[in-house]
Amino acid sequence: MFATHLAFTPVKWDNAALHSNRELAAEAAVAIVVNGTTQAVMMATPADLEAFGIGFLLTERLLASVDEILRLEVVDHELGIEVRFWLVEARARFLADRRRTMAGPTGCGLCGIESLEQAMRDIKPVGAGISLNAEQVYAAMASLGPAQDLNAMTHAVHAAALWHPEQGLLAICEDVGRHNALDKLVGTAIRNGLRPDHCALLLTSRISIEMIQKAAVLGTATVIAVSAPTGLAVKIAEGANITVIGVARHDGFEVFSHAERVV
Repeated sequence: MFATHLAFTPVKWDNAALHSNRELAAEAAVAIVVNGTTQAVMMATPADLEAFGIGFLLTERLLASVDEILRLEVVDHELGIEVRFWLVEARARFLADRRRTMAGPTGCGLCGIESLEQAMRDIKPVGAGISLNAEQVYAAMASLGPAQDLNAMTHAVHAAALWHPEQGLLAICEDVGRHNALDKLVGTAIRNGLRPDHCALLLTSRISIEMIQKAAVLGTATVIAVSAPTGLAVKIAEGANITVIGVARHDGFEVFSHAERVV
């Protein structure tokens, strides 16, 4: 069983060389395997891997619905971990045909794509979503730090979370990869029957195009992050009816798209 963090004793310099104790974030090679064929291999934090696999297949559009999953299991190997899926025949056949033409997954968040058209794929606009006032934006981001248990130990992982205006944080997932954290959150939301359309998506990372694409699959209309978005992410968010709030800190934030949701 792979651990999520490992104990180390580095030499710490503070006017003198001293030994200190530190927990480091663990990462492992995680393979997403469908009906015996590997679809992608990524470095990820070895936790919430069933949710990670579901979220990855959905956000990368390798799966249309969780109803297409017949069975799944997580199997540890000496060199890494396999998240094994068995899908209905029609979907498995589609992925097998697609795999034969795939140049190779990159693990960068746009995994297993073989054309510019796929990278810039159309996004179905999300629904109305929720409105937030400034105090709620501050409260949402303030709730994120204390809930990051793994990051508190390692200071080396990203988080993605769903925040409800009345109920607070409903779910949070952490990973060494920002895309992986969001994929885990997508899978967690589906498995737990959450309503992302009633929540804001919170991120500890910058907002790039693939994060907006994944947010659209999740179905949330408001994305709030501690860092800024890219220009392309804002453009895509405009068309997808997604409010992008970036540089959200204790002393302010900036709204980059669909500002009508911030009241």
